[in-house]
Parts: sequence; C-alpha cells; structure tokens
Amino acid sequence: MNGSVTIGVDLAKEVFALCVLNEHGTVLERRVLRRQAFERWAMQAPSGTIAMESCSSAHYWGRWFAARGHLVRLIAPEFVAPFRKGGKNDAADAEAIAIAARQPTMRFVTIKTVEQQAILSWHRAREGWIEERTALVNRLRGLLAEFGISLARSRSTLQAALPLLVEDTRLPAGVR
Repeated sequence: MNGSVTIGVDLAKEVFALCVLNEHGTVLERRVLRRQAFERWAMQAPSGTIAMESCSSAHYWGRWFAARGHLVRLIAPEFVAPFRKGGKNDAADAEAIAIAARQPTMRFVTIKTVEQQAILSWHRAREGWIEERTALVNRLRGLLAEFGISLARSRSTLQAALPLLVEDTRLPAGVR
C-alpha cells in the first residue's frame, strides 16, 4: 500500500473497525480489531490519510497518528452519516468515515492539543456537576410537593428552606 490510501477508523473503547481505501476508492482491507491488536496494527499502518469521527479518544488518536507522520482528518459524526451504506455497524461506519474523508468539500475538526483537552475536561466536569445539582434540586422540590410543600424554582430557596424542613411536621420522620 502506498501513501495515497485513506484509512477510516471507527473508534471505540475496546473494538476498533477500520477500512482501507486505495486512491480510486476501492476497499483494500477491512478489519475489526480489539484494542491491543489495533495498537499493534497502528504502529505499522501504511502512510496516508487516517480519518476518524470526532468522538471520545479521537483527539488522542489524532495526535498519536500525526506524530507518526500521517495526515489525520477528524470528521463530525453528522457529516459521516450520509456516506453510510446499509445499516449502522462498526464496519459500515469505518467505510463511511473513509469515504467522507475523501470528499473535496468536507469540513474537518481541528485536533485539540493536550492543553486544550485539559481545559475542556474542566468545563465538561463543571457542566456535569451543574446538571446534577439542578436535577437534585428539582427532585427534592418534586418530593416535597408530594407532601404539600411548594418551593420556588431556585437552589437558594431550597437551601434556605432546608433547616426549616428538618422540623416541618408535614414531612414524615423518614423524609426529614
């Protein structure tokens, strides 16, 4: 295989599917590999374009392949879907990724640096904590409503009411 191949990789935590296309778009190889086998295969991957959906671990693998001289293309999943033939499975996804990467008008995602990913990790964690806090406040408001206690929609209102709720006789002892 020469440098004009396009390799579509469907990333996962444990099983990776790949599809190698030649310069004419003909499938040269299809494989489904477990993580360790994929890592061994990647060390000897033919030079060319490596394309992946921009999903978890894509930036890691993008940096990994780029450091080894490959041209790496990350594609947003919604841009890959129109190129999928047949049903959604790992092999079909890998081929669709490879085909999508060969499109002249395709828009690609820039590979994030480790530093950029670290900052995004903090943002994602914070966003998750806020969602969890909001869900907890709403859940508590709903439970309190079951006992006739209605509180305004705000975390501060609930927080201010908690000391009073511990003594509220409308609530059964188990709830208090």
